[in-house]
Parts: sequence; C-alpha cells; structure tokens
Amino acid sequence: MLGTLREQYQRVMAPVGKAIARTGITPNMITGLTVLVALVSAWFFVLGDLYVGLLFMILTVVMDMFDGAVARAAGLATKFGATFDHTLDRYAEFLFMLGLMLGPISAVTIPWWPYSLGDTFIPWFWGFFTLFGMIMASFARAKAESVGGMESCAVGIAERQEKLILTIGGILLLAIPSTNIWIDILTPVPVLLDIFVMLDITNILTLCIAIVGILSHITVAQRLRYAKKMIVTTEPGEGEDV
Repeated sequence: MLGTLREQYQRVMAPVGKAIARTGITPNMITGLTVLVALVSAWFFVLGDLYVGLLFMILTVVMDMFDGAVARAAGLATKFGATFDHTLDRYAEFLFMLGLMLGPISAVTIPWWPYSLGDTFIPWFWGFFTLFGMIMASFARAKAESVGGMESCAVGIAERQEKLILTIGGILLLAIPSTNIWIDILTPVPVLLDIFVMLDITNILTLCIAIVGILSHITVAQRLRYAKKMIVTTEPGEGEDV
C-alpha cells in the first residue's frame, strides 16, 4: 500500500542520491554495507539491547533508500543491481528476525520488567512463521515477473514498508513502556488472555510480528491470484497448470 508513495520519496531522495554519487560510492557498495549494518543490529538484539538494535535497523532502511537514489542519480541502475539489492534485503530481514528470536528479554537493563529468565523477544514459531511468509511474498512476486513474464506483481495487502513499520512499532512498544502493555490489555478479559498465552503471543512485539506474518501469507495468496489472472489473460493455455 505504501508502495504507491514510492515516486514521491524518490523525488525527495534525488538530491541526496546526486550528492552521494559525486563521492564515487556505488549503489552496490551501499547495498553490501547495508547487510553489515543489519548484522550489527541483529547482534544488539541478541545482546538484549532493543534501543541500539532498532537504531541500526532504521539505519539499514535509510541506507536501502540511498542505494536506489544513487543508482538513479548516477545512471547506474541495472537489472543485476536490482537483483542484488532485493536478495540482500532478504538477508537483512533474516538477520533482524534471528536477532529478535535469540535476544533475551531478561537481558534488557530494566530489572522490573515482568519476564522470566530465558524469555526471548519473539518465540521461535512466530519468528519462522513470519520470516517464511516474508520470503514467500517476495518469491511469489519474483516468479510472477520472471517465469510468468509479468511486468509487475507488486500487489497485496502488505509490502515491505508496512511490514517494517509494524516491526519497528512493535519494538518501540516493547522497549519503551515500563510494563507488558499487551498483557495489561488482555488481563481484564481472562478468556482472551488464556488464548494468547496458549498461542505464545505474550508481548506486543510478538503480536506485531504475528500480524506481519499473517499479512505476508495473505499477500502471497493475493499475488498468486493476481498472477493467475494476468497470465491466463495473456496466455490462456497456461491457466491449466496453475
């Protein structure tokens, strides 16, 4: 949805892209550095420092905007560059999620947080569920545009921008409050509390990550449906194999 604003932010980033391009830095250099920054972000998540990890995570998002801006400003936009960028974006997403799945809430330097030793920011199930959905959403689009020959299959309820906003929002809501606000919300309704505890969704970040995962899998279905419609329209015979 927020992808519709792409043209506007590209215009805003154009001067920045021109300034960076004059230094001789290439888009692929920025893309490669972005993954290293994502690794640093994941490391701080593993250490339990949500604040610093989030700062580096946001830095990767900004740098990801820079590489495209430089490519357009310097006329260096290539098909390989786009492929390289999209591939390393998936690695960055993996690193973020891995760091949050390994990061112990008990390591956060707020001793009065209501968590027990061994708790992590995100349970492994929800981390893998969401990460796989994000990868498959990108895979479905890539296959539709390569094998299916579609010009674009960037459709669906949630693109990368929405997923990042939900993740960043969840991290902030987990890090800033002095209590577990998700449990505070559920406590007055014991039935709901029992359901979410059973599902292992016991903090606001896990809730946001679970929503990202659900939206990602819905996006996969939407892209497959759209691809089938468009491919059958252009090549009727192909519809029998879908």
